Amino acid sequence: MTQLEKLLAKLLSGNSDANIPFIPLCQLLDRLGFEQRINGSHHIFTKEAVEEILNLQPSKKDKAKAKPYQVRQIRTVILKYNLGNQDDAL
Repeated sequence: MTQLEKLLAKLLSGNSDANIPFIPLCQLLDRLGFEQRINGSHHIFTKEAVEEILNLQPSKKDKAKAKPYQVRQIRTVILKYNLGNQDDAL
């Protein structure tokens, strides 16, 4: 199991939304086919078949972590569009 697969499993479990590392989360979204653009501290992710736009920022308390509410948004999008299943290359 790769690091990104472990991160995806942790993200989908919903048990530790406050402990998801920011940079690997961005890498996971890249691997899932999202396009990233950066505007200041905002990392904006879009994907052609996905209606939602994901706007991520590192946590103010711990810059290495993602904000928990943004992790929940990502989980919702991944589940809604069935991303990260066995067919997707992680």
